[in-house]
Amino acid sequence: MDTLDLEQLAAQAHTYMPTQPWLQVVVGILLLTLTALVAQWVVARIVLYMAHRLLVLAHRGDWDRALARRRAYHNVWYAVPFAVVSRCVEYVPHLDGLAEVVSRWSQAGAWICLFAAGNAVLSAWQDTYAATTRAQTRSIKGYIQIGKIILVVICTVLVISIVIDRSPLWMISGLGALSAVLLLVFKDTLLSLVASTQLTSNDMLRIGDWIEMPQAGADGFVKDIALHTVKVQNWDNTVTTVPTYKLFSESYRNFRQMFESGGRRIKRTLRVDATQVRFLAEDERKRLMRFRLLHDYLEAKHTDLDAANQTLGDFNIPVNQRRLTNIGTFRAYALAYLKQHGELRQDMAMMVRMMEPQSDGIPIEVYCFTAITAWAEYERIQGDIFDHLLAILPELGLQLYQAPSGADFGNVVGRLRADGPPDHP
Repeated sequence: MDTLDLEQLAAQAHTYMPTQPWLQVVVGILLLTLTALVAQWVVARIVLYMAHRLLVLAHRGDWDRALARRRAYHNVWYAVPFAVVSRCVEYVPHLDGLAEVVSRWSQAGAWICLFAAGNAVLSAWQDTYAATTRAQTRSIKGYIQIGKIILVVICTVLVISIVIDRSPLWMISGLGALSAVLLLVFKDTLLSLVASTQLTSNDMLRIGDWIEMPQAGADGFVKDIALHTVKVQNWDNTVTTVPTYKLFSESYRNFRQMFESGGRRIKRTLRVDATQVRFLAEDERKRLMRFRLLHDYLEAKHTDLDAANQTLGDFNIPVNQRRLTNIGTFRAYALAYLKQHGELRQDMAMMVRMMEPQSDGIPIEVYCFTAITAWAEYERIQGDIFDHLLAILPELGLQLYQAPSGADFGNVVGRLRADGPPDHP
């Protein structure tokens, strides 16, 4: 088709155009609308369909479903009519200055739809990542929110510059004068941005970590890590929301290393009545020899003590001799019991020590680590150990210290009344 043919077609089209100006505007708007709808249909049926098929063929069906659920395809689809109107509105006759205004607003609408699509892509990324096993320990929600904030800022600057017909650089330079106000308004966001980045990059906090932060009332598992807040589900099933920057600027206890080490510490004391502490008599030592856990200990100590007492000569009397005590024998029994326990870590610290005597008895501290870190099993093991140690105390002539209660004082008063008043000389 040569130039002459094109001129003839243009002349024929001009012949069929109405002569009234308002009717020409209506026809132009109808043609523009039809063009925009056709372009939208082409993008929806061809371009977006090809994107869908490519993701499916690449075995990324999760991405395709996430993009559809977050309406990323729809936002791109909505941007097409705005773009067509922005480019073609100048061909509608008799609009004059109105065409430029419509073009700018349509261009702004197209950019808003495209940035909304970008926001949807970030949300889809979060959805697909949340379905992976790595998301159970490391969260990218903070980074996703940072990306969304950056998109909103860029979109706002770009749209305003298009609407007022100014360069985006002019808009950015104007923000310098408002920097102090912006820093004040977005103080928490900036602090949270730094804290979230540090927490994630330094692996200080993960989803599923058990943390304890008394000043914030948090004691439980981390359920969500976002840009501004961290949600902690407490043991009573309440949820404590802690600002992210507080977890970076203030101290808290993280029990993750305890779970990863495979050993959970038991550190608990028994308070023995000080009035029951004494030396063991020879018949008591022989009686305790029948305890399997004490047999070797008593035999070895008897040999050592006899050898040491032989050196006393004329001073070999009970008051000068080294002798076994019931509380020392109890500590040896408790340690031997821990060492043969199948649910304790034998490769970690283990001891039974006597601490400074106090007004409420002599503290005997048991220090060891369980081989199971689950809470319920840990409490069961700890309870079994102390059940046994409490029950073995009377075998060694010891008893647990217990402060007198009202019933004890009542019993004393009752006995005094039963015995009658004391005789006076």
